[in-house]
Amino acid sequence: MNYFKKILRYALPYKGYAVLNILSNAFYALFGTLAMVSLIPMINVLFGEGEKISVKPDITTANSYMNFAIDSFNYFLTQKLEQDGPEGTLVFLIFIIISLFLLKNLFGYLALYFITFLRNGIVKDLRNDLYGHSLELPIAYYSDQRKGDLMSRILADVNEVQSSTLSFLELIVREPLTILFGLASMFFISADLTLFVLLFIPVSGFLISQLGKKLKKHSTKVQEESGVLLSTIEETFGGIRVIKGFVAEKSFMSKFSKTTSRYNNFSNRLMHRQNLAGPVSEFLGIVTITALLWYGGNLVLVKHTISGGAFIGFMSLAYQILTPAKAMSKASYSVKRGNAAAERVMSILETQNTITDTPDALTKFDFSTAITFENVSFKYDNDMVLKNVSLEVKKGQTLALVGQSGSGKSTIANLLSRFYDVTEGSISIDGRDIRQIQKSALRSTMGLVTQESILFNDSIRNNLLLGKESATDEDMIHALKIANAWEFVEKLPEGIDTNIGDSGNKLSGGQKQRLSIARAVLKNPPIMILDEATSALDTESEQLVQVALENMMRNRTSIVIAHRLSTIKNADIIVVMRRGEIVEMGNHNSLMSTDGNYKKLIENANKYKYIIDK
Repeated sequence: MNYFKKILRYALPYKGYAVLNILSNAFYALFGTLAMVSLIPMINVLFGEGEKISVKPDITTANSYMNFAIDSFNYFLTQKLEQDGPEGTLVFLIFIIISLFLLKNLFGYLALYFITFLRNGIVKDLRNDLYGHSLELPIAYYSDQRKGDLMSRILADVNEVQSSTLSFLELIVREPLTILFGLASMFFISADLTLFVLLFIPVSGFLISQLGKKLKKHSTKVQEESGVLLSTIEETFGGIRVIKGFVAEKSFMSKFSKTTSRYNNFSNRLMHRQNLAGPVSEFLGIVTITALLWYGGNLVLVKHTISGGAFIGFMSLAYQILTPAKAMSKASYSVKRGNAAAERVMSILETQNTITDTPDALTKFDFSTAITFENVSFKYDNDMVLKNVSLEVKKGQTLALVGQSGSGKSTIANLLSRFYDVTEGSISIDGRDIRQIQKSALRSTMGLVTQESILFNDSIRNNLLLGKESATDEDMIHALKIANAWEFVEKLPEGIDTNIGDSGNKLSGGQKQRLSIARAVLKNPPIMILDEATSALDTESEQLVQVALENMMRNRTSIVIAHRLSTIKNADIIVVMRRGEIVEMGNHNSLMSTDGNYKKLIENANKYKYIIDK
């Protein structure tokens, strides 16, 4: 129940609805019990068994308030019988019963009405917190998680919390009060019969608890497999071209079938255990009722200690408390299932963000002098990715990072953006460690264009506005022209309001990349990071994008990773990386004058057309 309690803290903003729900449930239980108790005088009237009292009771002479209340009701009923006869009294009692059932159902509806605001409010706030916290978590967190599993937790597991755990809130007041009022009335009617009933409750509770022991374990497996299922679907649709291109449909179908089979097996076990709760509860209830019929029949027919009407009323109350008892037993299963989902949900919310801002971090700054890497080392898991990297880039300079794949080039850009924190050493801007600058302030000074164009299923306008929310149409058109993108955007049916599809799939690779550049231009940052921005493009698209990049880099501090030779040649500083270390540093001419790694990279690139200088 620990995770259930943690979820319940989200109920605090809606405590008003909780109070109204509790009050409504209290009246529901009260009027439901009174409706059953009111059957007793009606049956007594039918069979002429009611006690007739002709003298009005006096509270000063009564043995107790309870006896006074009973005697007063019997006196009223005696008077009613004398005035209206049995038929008129019966009609009156029927009206009372109908009124009590009407009030019971009215308050039952109100209880559900108020709990709806509470449940849906909790789910809304929980899902918002999950999404918001997920956005705050560092990049490293997503490297270790399946996207589909995260989606499953935010969608399916939160729904499970709502349908299973939070449904318990509907029962936590209403059903116990119904049982409490019912037992109190039963005890008043016959203490012997009530004690007899209570003997069966511990036995029933023990049997039901035994069934629920492994329910949470099965629920966790179902939810985990649901995450795998979503991950497989997400990966399939994301890589559908590769799957078809490599004729891998059968392989992925086999993988998906195995996942659905496991999900089916776990779900079957879970449902079998859940479905067993109802029949077991009902059977135990029937056993209790049967025992009551035997024992109560003796009290009515042999010992004559209670009337037939009282016994039927008692049986009605006993049956009434069986329904909430059965609902609570089912709810205990739901709580176990929901607790497993809550555990998966809370695991995200309780994940600590390792990339945090210090209390005295700068909220705003202007880049004015230089970016400095001082003895920077970075370890990812147990692998040392960077080793003692030291370099300085002055404002307005272009730094080019070259080297083989996996040499640590992109890691330098990721550390500068503070997607990760350095393991050793420091990175500073204008002499201030970037860990002393708020992440939002730091990243607001940087524009990022990556190899993969990250666009969203929205209009060109809204994709560009990510760079600058207050941008006007003129600002966007100017940015598109700098990025060589306006020439195709203005020809689209709806111009900048054209929807570009999922991941921009309605556009070509070069068009998507130019939109990414336009977004960065619109942001107008003093520092630009270009991470292999043209490596995935064809020659024609590369030429257009290259011109756009050169336009964008003017008068900016730029960090370029494995870009075209023309950009590298014109860079102020060229850093050659190898296995996480800087092996050479200088400009193009100085590095070409030595027979080193850079010269070999250029010669091999020209030989095999990896880098084309046009």
